[in-house]
Amino acid sequence: MNNNIKYLLQFNLAMVFMSTSGTFGRMIELPPPVAIWARCFLGGIFLLIFLKIFKVSLSIRKPHFRIVFISSVLLGIHWITYFYALQLSNVALGMLSLFTYPIMTTLLEPIVLKTKFTYFNLFLAILVLIGIFFLVPEFSIENKYTIGILIGLASAVFYSLRNLLMKKSIAQYSGMTLMFYQLLINAFLLIPVLFIFETKNFEQQIPPLLALAIITTAMGHTMFVMSFKKFSVTAVSIMSSVQPLLGMVFAYFMLNEIPANKTLIGGALILATVIAESIRTVKE
Repeated sequence: MNNNIKYLLQFNLAMVFMSTSGTFGRMIELPPPVAIWARCFLGGIFLLIFLKIFKVSLSIRKPHFRIVFISSVLLGIHWITYFYALQLSNVALGMLSLFTYPIMTTLLEPIVLKTKFTYFNLFLAILVLIGIFFLVPEFSIENKYTIGILIGLASAVFYSLRNLLMKKSIAQYSGMTLMFYQLLINAFLLIPVLFIFETKNFEQQIPPLLALAIITTAMGHTMFVMSFKKFSVTAVSIMSSVQPLLGMVFAYFMLNEIPANKTLIGGALILATVIAESIRTVKE
């Protein structure tokens, strides 16, 4: 099998796993900081088991730990803001506002990583933005959906920066190792939230928390980070725009959330960019 196709299949499987984040996030009835602590703690345990089974090295050179730490903090902030966006809106809006991050990545990657600016990727990113415009319902600054969208946009900024920083260190380490340390760092940093926020119904939330930790985090995010070895951050960002569409499918079957009819237009535009970028990547 062509290596490009192999990596592309692995990436798309990661997208299926990661697209469950919106549905599981909506199912969890906990303050977002507490939910993210549990996600990191449980996900870290399962990743450690995977690391031991596959005998993957846990070592990281001291000069690189600073980047891993900063990217971990960015990931934690991204997850918390994303869960607030989901609670204030719905799966469709929460995921779609987050997926403005390909636009931000396209603009930030040449600055942060000193890569060549590609106008074709900018064109695809603009198509994604237009698609998202069609998917968002009536925009009003006075309702909670708008607040959810704005928080989702903030989450997209943190996510983009985290991915760009991870690109600097992924070439030298296993994606599984890097993801484990990010979960470990966030689980440690978020311990205080257990004493600040309400946690009395924690036991009832264990099933969706376990699903989020294993499927979305330990499996999905690890495969996603590993894809940075083959693809540019911008290419990954644009191809991953299929997640909102998959997320809506999961939300429909698991939460009975039905998006507006105009999502068909926006979804078609987003899917077109994913297909275009995937074809270009396989040919390279």
